[in-house]
Amino acid sequence: MSKALVNTDFHFNGQKNVYHGKVRDVYNINDEKLVMVATDRISAFDVVLPKGIPYKGQILNQIAAKFLDLTTDIVPNWKLATPDPMVTVGVKCEPFPVEMIIRGYLTGSSWRTYKSGVHEICGVKIPDGMKEHQKFEKPIITPTTKAAEGHDEDISKEEIIKRGLISAEDYAQIEEITYKLFERGTEVAAKRGLILVDTKYEFGKKDGKIVLIDEIHTPDSSRYFYKEGYEERFAKGEAQKQLSKEFVREWLMANGFQGKEGQKVPEMTDEIVAGISDRYIELYEHITGERFQKADLSDIASRIEKNVTNYLG
Repeated sequence: MSKALVNTDFHFNGQKNVYHGKVRDVYNINDEKLVMVATDRISAFDVVLPKGIPYKGQILNQIAAKFLDLTTDIVPNWKLATPDPMVTVGVKCEPFPVEMIIRGYLTGSSWRTYKSGVHEICGVKIPDGMKEHQKFEKPIITPTTKAAEGHDEDISKEEIIKRGLISAEDYAQIEEITYKLFERGTEVAAKRGLILVDTKYEFGKKDGKIVLIDEIHTPDSSRYFYKEGYEERFAKGEAQKQLSKEFVREWLMANGFQGKEGQKVPEMTDEIVAGISDRYIELYEHITGERFQKADLSDIASRIEKNVTNYLG
């Protein structure tokens, strides 16, 4: 089985601290820059799975970099450079403690909530009589709080402002930007024969200005359907062919795991790991329209250390 990078322990020049997230490890350089390493860890149901997925970090990092470059006319972002296939270096911003989730279709967790009889998510009313994978008349925004640990929680726009998590003025701005970014992502996906179903964006502030941070339009933060066959499958009430992390969640659920207490992650065989890696490569090639160039895996940590050190000077 190919190698995967699941842990990092770098010591870059000027490094003040490091934050190990579910998937990304973020190194703070002099409180000015962030070195974000997209590892090959994979999480589902807010649980990091026991095995890494080869090339996943590279795929996430390179897709995010492409979409950050494609959206600078909509909103400035944190990215400065990608000195390694698995690394983005950017400016340090003050992040908002909320993720902006935008949904174009009733699917995934929103469908599971709706099916249970709850027809309001994050203060947004969902019309009665909708079916799974049905397109909303207009995309809806269903924010969540950004938890440092454990589960993110759904929250309404009103509650965000009431709690003072984001000012009313800033929220109005990031709401507008969220719709525009989703529209851009939808247009790019359509050209590639895909439907951008839902995604999430994170924002922060730098020198008083709103900045897009973290990843964008990757298979970890987004769900894509294949355009071809969508209508036929929807009409028949069949599952949609999709490119996203949902297939990992479906495999876990089929094997009795939903991240609940007492549940055990099913065995991740080499075949399962290779299959997930192949699906990530497939999404990369579909969404970018480019052939995926596999990076050298012989010594990933040394490669990253050398490339980042050279960039930081």
